[in-house]
Amino acid sequence: MILLDGGGAFSLITPDFGLFFWTVFIFLLLWFLLGKFAFRPIANALRDRESSIDEALQSAEKARLEMANLKSDNERILNEAKEERVRIIKESKEIGQKIVEEAKDKAKDEANKITNAATEDILNQKMAAILDVKNMIGGATVDMAEKLLKRELKDPKVQKDYIAAELDKIKLN
Repeated sequence: MILLDGGGAFSLITPDFGLFFWTVFIFLLLWFLLGKFAFRPIANALRDRESSIDEALQSAEKARLEMANLKSDNERILNEAKEERVRIIKESKEIGQKIVEEAKDKAKDEANKITNAATEDILNQKMAAILDVKNMIGGATVDMAEKLLKRELKDPKVQKDYIAAELDKIKLN
């Protein structure tokens, strides 16, 4: 038991109406003040925190979607680059083959030109040889004519026999 100055007993188990009234009044006043100055700001802070968490989650989802898009774009670009590489290699092989074929054709043309020039040279030499043979025959004819003139030109039969004998000596191919 607790004693007060007035000598009366104070019991917590069976409180007095005044104590009950002031306890309830202070509790309600405290509840009102906390509700006005503490609970609302705490609730607002919790709502702000919840909205910032939602925004962060949405941002993370957007970032995940963007990363997925970037990954698919990267894969597409990589595939395009591979296709471009294959196309460039194919074109370079075709160009290389074309250059080799052009070089072969050019070499064949040069060989044909050389062959034609050699054939023409051979024909020119042949013509020169034939001309030399003709000149020799002409020279032999002149010599024969000179010999005929030096001989006695008395008998035409002797003249004809001599020409036939000289012609037999000269054989043409």
